[in-house]
Amino acid sequence: MAPVAPYDEIADWYEREFLARDAPAGGDPLGIGAALDTLLGPGSGPCLEIGCGTGVRAGRVRELGWTPWGVDISAAMLRHARGRLPAVLADAARLPARDGSLPAVITVMAHTDMPAYPAVLAEAARVLAPGGRFVHIGVHPCFCGGFADRSDPEAVVIRPGYLDGHWTRASWTSQGVRDKVGATHTPLPDLIHAFLRAGLMPERLAEGGQPTPTVLGIRARRDGQAQDWPAEDW
Repeated sequence: MAPVAPYDEIADWYEREFLARDAPAGGDPLGIGAALDTLLGPGSGPCLEIGCGTGVRAGRVRELGWTPWGVDISAAMLRHARGRLPAVLADAARLPARDGSLPAVITVMAHTDMPAYPAVLAEAARVLAPGGRFVHIGVHPCFCGGFADRSDPEAVVIRPGYLDGHWTRASWTSQGVRDKVGATHTPLPDLIHAFLRAGLMPERLAEGGQPTPTVLGIRARRDGQAQDWPAEDW
């Protein structure tokens, strides 16, 4: 029997309530779709989404010309993904794809669910074709987290805790995901260093959400060489 993933217990709520509230039909309040348009951009061929969840980004990826497919560790989330994209149950740190086989890989609002995200980035680099593009769109590490009180969008309060990489259920709201399944916070320098260690060279950034950004997007290219940095440098 497959292990129960944290999102298995909230998959129905996530699909029916959370997505409908946070991404109303036709809206893009966090700028996630706009970031995909800017960072992934038009293209063709397979585009793998790591941590695809219920597959809600697949339509946008298709509109850009790509053929989406996904992997996720939650079987319950993947049940909702049926009909949106082909997807398989898999660990993000052990992707079911050949070395250098994919022109595009994305992860959308998922990196805080992956405590071993540096290993996921290394896998993304492994499966990317030379020159392939990797797009990370995630919770903004500087303005969102257990340390950030966003109850007043006009005056986000940043409390101590940003500098500490940690897993937490602390949240300013009971209506979100963090208080239910937890999240791993990674300070911005550590996140960028993980890209560089994996051989993924950032080339364009985007932010989304108003008036203080909620989302940070990064497009990176595979440069062919992972960096062997001492652990204390990242």
